[in-house]
Amino acid sequence: MAYPRSLISPLSRLTTSSIAASTSEVPRLAPLPYQTLRCATTKAQPKKKKKVRNTFIQYDLKKAEKFSLVDAMQYIRAFEVGRNPSSSKYEVHVRLRTLKNGPVVRNRLRLPHPVKTDLRICVIAAPDSKAAAEARAAGAVLVGEDDVFAQIKEGIVEFDRCLCHVDSLQKMNKAGLGRILGPKGLMPSTKMGTVVTQVGSSARALVGGSEYRERLGVVRVAVGQLGFTPEEMARNVKAFMDALKEDIARLSDRIIKEVHEVVLSSTNAPGFTLSGDFRGANSISPKELSGPL
Repeated sequence: MAYPRSLISPLSRLTTSSIAASTSEVPRLAPLPYQTLRCATTKAQPKKKKKVRNTFIQYDLKKAEKFSLVDAMQYIRAFEVGRNPSSSKYEVHVRLRTLKNGPVVRNRLRLPHPVKTDLRICVIAAPDSKAAAEARAAGAVLVGEDDVFAQIKEGIVEFDRCLCHVDSLQKMNKAGLGRILGPKGLMPSTKMGTVVTQVGSSARALVGGSEYRERLGVVRVAVGQLGFTPEEMARNVKAFMDALKEDIARLSDRIIKEVHEVVLSSTNAPGFTLSGDFRGANSISPKELSGPL
């Protein structure tokens, strides 16, 4: 049996120096200084403002395929096969090089071959006046003052064009029809030439007339029915382009508007960029485009 002293004696050999030496061999993690824990920050760079474009984007037409009038009509008629020739219309879209915030082109013309001849015309004039009699003789479907005002205020607008005689202009303005007819583009105005003195001739000129207005740098107008011959289409397109160029020429010298592209399409067909030629070298005979679809 061992005595307690014999057990204690080996423990007495462990001095404090030896314990310190053994503990010094254990690696310790030194605390990191506070500055090394901070994240580096950089000043936010101000965002560069994008330059606002003041003109409409125009595509380069050098690589675009262009078609003569006869070729464009041939392809369009292929898309319209089986439809009534009077239900679909040929449309011309003229893309302009112009400023976004500049004045727009807006006018009305009578084409050599009218596209739509079944327009319903309303004439605002005194019911018993000479102007009202001329309007009825010209084929106006609605003529009068108070009765017409009441019908329009009820939301019944069963006409496609509206004229106003000069003597009835003040009464029409007091009726407050602008909120109803304005958004529809039917409000008579002196600027648009729909406030007239000669009601009869103006109403007859409206039948077959076409209105056009520039929107987002593009002017659109219907120039024919699918049953029109290429010769009739050529005369209508030329008349429209001549009128459009005259409208552009009447603008101020400081305002630049130029024709960039002329596209022919229809109600259900895509658009074809016109080259300005009536017929190409490999085009079919125009007579083949004159019959039924």
